[in-house]
Amino acid sequence: MNSELQEKVGRFEEFIDQRLKPDLVHAIAERSDLRRNIENLEKNCVTSLRTMVNLGSEVYMQADVPDTRHIFVDVGLGFHVEFTWPEALNFISEREEKLARQIEEYTQLIASIKAQIKMVHEGIRELLELPVQ
Repeated sequence: MNSELQEKVGRFEEFIDQRLKPDLVHAIAERSDLRRNIENLEKNCVTSLRTMVNLGSEVYMQADVPDTRHIFVDVGLGFHVEFTWPEALNFISEREEKLARQIEEYTQLIASIKAQIKMVHEGIRELLELPVQ
């Protein structure tokens, strides 16, 4: 049982370090760029623009955007949703908060499992009448 708990803790820690933290950093960086771009569009009253779009394999094409007041935001799993500028800014904030909450939940779970491991270690030590280390 003790090794099972340690293995489980290891998997959770690995999940946080390998998946959640990089996801959070990536999402915050992307959302911050998107937020900054939206705020610049609003501040400068830009309603149309000309830009370069990556078609894949670093092949770009020029594109004209006739109305920038509505944008499409990647919401995950390959889906894009059309938002107004304020809606997009609200979505960005909610997404960042959700990712931060997920990391906090897993961190608390790891702390709980570690406490259980320590309790089991102490129980085994008492059963075997070993001195405290």
